[in-house]
Amino acid sequence: MRVGIMLSLVTFKCAVVGILSGTYKAMCCRCSTGIARSRPLTHTHTQVGKWDLIIAHPPCTDLAVSGARWFPEKQKDFRQQKACVFFMQMALADCDRIAVENPIGIMSSVYRKPEQIIQPYQFGHHVRKATCLWLKGLPLLVPTNVVDPGELDEHGFTVGGAMQMVRDENGKIIPWNDPRTAKARSKTFPGITKAMAEQWGCE
Repeated sequence: MRVGIMLSLVTFKCAVVGILSGTYKAMCCRCSTGIARSRPLTHTHTQVGKWDLIIAHPPCTDLAVSGARWFPEKQKDFRQQKACVFFMQMALADCDRIAVENPIGIMSSVYRKPEQIIQPYQFGHHVRKATCLWLKGLPLLVPTNVVDPGELDEHGFTVGGAMQMVRDENGKIIPWNDPRTAKARSKTFPGITKAMAEQWGCE
């Protein structure tokens, strides 16, 4: 059986690993703290040999243009440089089939432009959130369910999709600087992850 890994900013509870398990010995590695958490990947890689498929979602906090106002601070303490190194560890891994996902950010210039930019509304979600895919040995992801992209508010955000609209388990709006906001906004939409698993997992 082939070996595939899903590298994720948050713990994946969607069907991706389950779907991949039909074709791969699928594993999910949580890497929320960036480069410092790369050791489990290296250790596991040593155990199983060369990966057949890597779908990586490296942390984007220090890379996304949405946080450009804090770039000088993040460059001064090397957070951004470390995030770039971790991203590149995924992109240049010893694997013939790789997908690295991140929002619009500096890696388009630091590394190269992505092969594809997708939107959640192409996969059944009424939300706009441009998502870049850097691909190696994989075809472009084909939209599976194009729907209305959703209503925009006066700031250009999708209603219900902007960070100020993230809510806790009691329905209360979470402040923009609450750590839970970043975690909620970093989650990959289930329609996209399902398409990744179904279209790339059966190659």
